[in-house]
Amino acid sequence: MLPFVFLRLVWSGFKIPAYWSRWNERLGFPDWINPGSPVLWVHAVSVGEVQAATPLVKRLLDCYPQYQILITTVTPTGAQRVRQRFGDSVRHLYLPYDLPNAVNSFIIRVKPKFLLIMETELWPNLYHACASRGIPAVLANARLSPRSFKGYKRLYYLTRETLDNVSLIAAQTQEEANRFVMIGADRQKVMVAGNLKFDINLPRSLDEQAESLRRYFSVNRTVWIAASTHEGEEEYILQAHKQILSRDPQCLLIIAPRHPERFDKVFELSRKHGFATIRKSKNEQCNNKIQVFILDSLGELPLYYAASDLAFVGGSLVPVGGHNVLEPACIEVPVVSGPHTHNFEEVRRLLVGVGAMTIVYDVEQLIDKVWALISDANIRHEMGEAGKKAVMENRGSVDLVYQIVEKYI
Repeated sequence: MLPFVFLRLVWSGFKIPAYWSRWNERLGFPDWINPGSPVLWVHAVSVGEVQAATPLVKRLLDCYPQYQILITTVTPTGAQRVRQRFGDSVRHLYLPYDLPNAVNSFIIRVKPKFLLIMETELWPNLYHACASRGIPAVLANARLSPRSFKGYKRLYYLTRETLDNVSLIAAQTQEEANRFVMIGADRQKVMVAGNLKFDINLPRSLDEQAESLRRYFSVNRTVWIAASTHEGEEEYILQAHKQILSRDPQCLLIIAPRHPERFDKVFELSRKHGFATIRKSKNEQCNNKIQVFILDSLGELPLYYAASDLAFVGGSLVPVGGHNVLEPACIEVPVVSGPHTHNFEEVRRLLVGVGAMTIVYDVEQLIDKVWALISDANIRHEMGEAGKKAVMENRGSVDLVYQIVEKYI
């Protein structure tokens, strides 16, 4: 299959040129060779996992200055988020493909003392290589959706053998812990540690920055954001915004596409629909005539959530599985989502249950819900407060996972 893997890298590079570089790392031959200092290795496949790992990595940097922190990702967008969050304080490499030679070569060069894997990345050769060298491997923030559970169950014997090489699985919920046991994990190695994404650390200056951004948008207009959108969702969002504008001509929509390679396409789509549209990267003036603002940068969603009256979180009107709805909730922003949220099923139940989040199934429901929230500041306030309270009550996972990591270190 390896030739097809390279063809896929070439194809992906037409959308994201970064896929054309650093292939040596993916084959297990990084330019960097550990000179001998101890390395703590954290693997976070992409943007969401890097975000979830951030509080824990910061804790490790503070408590273990004598160690080097290595973060591996699979995607270039994940690599970019690592650079944004940590700069030169950590080292970044791409995860090698799960081939015995690639994995062994990578480990020989890096010499990690410990491996922390975020969420659910089950790589048989990687885990076997770590176990054979006595390198503890811990799955943190581990989740297993019903869909993934069915897939892994079909490969029960391979999955069981893979999980035998894991030192510990810190699952997000008891339900997911049970699923790991049913696909072969040793019950003695599985515990429930909660969801690291509740332990969101926001900059103290966020409110001040949001006020400044709100002045840039014009203080007296309503602002709603569609964040982490995917192919097909922007059509629905723009249709809804057209109806919203017929009722509130001053309303501004912020669209933040999930993937950078789609920034240009979404900008052109908005203009094609007839909206007065600007992009963040162009630093243009956002006066009252501007109807759509494209957030064409990464790592700034919390600020733009804080400057918005309500948030639609994407990957949910199309069958992607949803994205992190806790970010707007912890900033007291009411959340709207589509029905496809299997990546955050437990969080969805929590936020819907406390009244902080509402689910819409089509464009008409999206229009109705967005307009209802725009029209009633009291409802927005109540939903926002409920969301923040729910997030605060479920914090603490970072402390639990850190205690686990500390034992192995």
